[in-house]
Amino acid sequence: MKKLLIVIMIAFVAIFALDKLKQNGDLKKFITLPNLFQQSKTSSVSLLPTIKPMQLSGTEEEKRIQMIEKALPSVVTIGINFTTKQPDRLQLSPLDIFGNGSGFQRVPGKEKTIDRNIGSGFIVSAEGLIISNKHVVEQEDAKYKVRLNNGDTLEVDKIYRDPLNDLAILKVMPKSSLPALSLGNSDKLKLGQTVVAVGTPLGEFTNSVTSGIVSGLGRGITAGSPLEGTAEKLDGVIQTDAAISAGNSGGPLLNSSGEVIGVNTAVSGEGQNIGFALPVNIVKTLLSEFDKRGGTFERPYMGVKYQMIDRQTAIANKLVEGAYVQDVVSGSPAEKAGIEPDDVITKIDGEKVSGTDEQSVVKVLLSKAVGQTISVTYWRAEQEKTVYVSLEAFK
Repeated sequence: MKKLLIVIMIAFVAIFALDKLKQNGDLKKFITLPNLFQQSKTSSVSLLPTIKPMQLSGTEEEKRIQMIEKALPSVVTIGINFTTKQPDRLQLSPLDIFGNGSGFQRVPGKEKTIDRNIGSGFIVSAEGLIISNKHVVEQEDAKYKVRLNNGDTLEVDKIYRDPLNDLAILKVMPKSSLPALSLGNSDKLKLGQTVVAVGTPLGEFTNSVTSGIVSGLGRGITAGSPLEGTAEKLDGVIQTDAAISAGNSGGPLLNSSGEVIGVNTAVSGEGQNIGFALPVNIVKTLLSEFDKRGGTFERPYMGVKYQMIDRQTAIANKLVEGAYVQDVVSGSPAEKAGIEPDDVITKIDGEKVSGTDEQSVVKVLLSKAVGQTISVTYWRAEQEKTVYVSLEAFK
């Protein structure tokens, strides 16, 4: 009888504890993991689940070593492969014995295959999504590959290049799930905070690790490197004294917990120990939009080349504020809708096009989907007109 009473008491305590957990909302924390981003109404499952922060223990040095060992499998080296042709040259013919120049002949330039490492990246999805810089994978006619920490090489299947920021999402097709890094919160960064940069400096020294602190916040820079040969103006970036070299571009900048707080982007050519990284919250926004579109790599486009006209310029030229259409791509959605050069686009889907924001048209289009029909209001011959444009995939 005494044993029976003990069993009943234990059962009662267990039921009471479970009821408390439900009331406090703690039971859910032990059973399910929240999504990294809020699920959209049209999607029941997020493409990018939350990744648990690393569990570290020991001294500060031991924790740092553990963090780096756990992070390295998630960092990749990005390589490029393309064929280039050297320019033709003039060469004196062996038959020109008098050397009067009549025997010059044109020698066709030789084709040369370029195959080298150019940058870094890091895994954000077990299914094969990788973040890097846009300037690392800028060349659209080239083939790209990623080298994993274990030595395996995977071909890049698709690339989404963010036209607003120096970021790109790469898709590979892994044979098994990949280890992904946890994304931190760059809005909470403090000056003096310890950071670690991981990447492939100079395209040669894979999985190099450097450490430093957050040296500055909200900087404005021009990003690029000798290996990629491109440049882009960026604002709001993180400054660090962790050594970042050409080839580090696209690699993660980690906090002491192993969370990504930035994307290594550029190094100052005018000073030492001055590196820069894009805040990770920009990456979160990019991935969130990618998730809402159902994980598609297609980008909607309208097909116009334009120049922004602010209010003052518009008045001086007897125009209106907006996006002045310089050219229309042949066969594009804009041409099909009847938009012509010299039109000034003033609204897209009812949203005013600001003449002082160079990215205002791009921002609106990025919020739309391929196949979606949008209204475009424009000014022509002192009259305002509205047409409907069916967006197509950018090729």
